[in-house]
Amino acid sequence: METSDLIHSIKSIEFESPTDRIIQQLKQLIVSGQLKPGDRLPAERVLAEKLGVGRSYVREAIRKLEFFGLLKTSPQSGTYVSGYSIKMIEGVLSDIINFNKDDFSALIEARYYMEINAARLAAMRRTDEDLALIRSAVEDYDNKINNKEDAIQEDMFIHLRIANATKNPVFESMLLMLLPDIIRNIVEKKICGDNRGIKAMTGHREILQAIADQDADAAAGAMAAHLDDIFTTTNNHLLP
Repeated sequence: METSDLIHSIKSIEFESPTDRIIQQLKQLIVSGQLKPGDRLPAERVLAEKLGVGRSYVREAIRKLEFFGLLKTSPQSGTYVSGYSIKMIEGVLSDIINFNKDDFSALIEARYYMEINAARLAAMRRTDEDLALIRSAVEDYDNKINNKEDAIQEDMFIHLRIANATKNPVFESMLLMLLPDIIRNIVEKKICGDNRGIKAMTGHREILQAIADQDADAAAGAMAAHLDDIFTTTNNHLLP
């Protein structure tokens, strides 16, 4: 075999994220019968301490499992295992873990179209309380960037606040599915330059103003401009 052919045959090593490992462990507990339909999971804090990971990873795993209907959470009584059969659970869990991992461009495209429409709906449906929460998230982001601190979490909260203002819970659920993997890829691949945070500040402010004005077209346009930059940077980075 030629060296060039051999190189193309070698695949990069895949590393599981803490979220995937949590999902795998929960799968094993369900399949083995240690967790049965209707059983309540330990609290996030307890799970995080036992697994030796941050609570954000536990929360992300639970959110993903909730989205696919494998877990149900009640604010009053906690998180429970759904009544799906073991065979269905095994298939769906595999889909969750492999969800768009190898297609970063698909993640970016899905986010692009979803968030443009989320911004449009947010402008149409937002309340004064929603606007205050979005503005606060934008200010938190700006403060971190101005202090030259990491603002990844603050960036994510801005977009989640906008999704929440749509009054359609599917937008927020889908973003909770997509954003962690998108952010992880951007960080690991070092796609965005050092000045990305400063440029994003302007984009966030334009989106915020359009939502404040309840101008749906302007909100959609501002979100498109904001994400176009990320999309172009990502495509250029991934070109051979």
